[in-house]
Amino acid sequence: MPAPTSPADLFRHSLRLLLDKDIPAWVALWAEDGVMEFPFAPDGWPRRLEGKEAVAAYMRHYPDHIDLHDFPELRILQTTDPRTVVVEMRGVGRLVESDAPFDMTYIAVVTVRDGHFTSYRDYWNPLAVQQPGADFTGSSR
Repeated sequence: MPAPTSPADLFRHSLRLLLDKDIPAWVALWAEDGVMEFPFAPDGWPRRLEGKEAVAAYMRHYPDHIDLHDFPELRILQTTDPRTVVVEMRGVGRLVESDAPFDMTYIAVVTVRDGHFTSYRDYWNPLAVQQPGADFTGSSR
């Protein structure tokens, strides 16, 4: 079944793939030239990933470190640009290494072209990654 093409439906589909821990299918939702940005990333964490391969490398080990269980709070807001949505969400689960709870609130600005993510600005709390086991990026911290 092909991925949805509207920004809101594609985003919902992407969350299902994250819950299923299907990172290759999640990465397949990206345009080859897609850009993922983390404006609040702490020192040692990437602030900008350019291209599908960079996104794939960043996300490759995510399920080994963060076991997502649900996105209990999800609001997808349409902008004046039909290709762009603003997403407010909360992800909950556990940190694999410590079995500690994982609870993160996000705001994302996401743009879709031809059924693929082209821009994803992820505004998340950098203090949350100070917990042991939260660093799935191999950062130098």
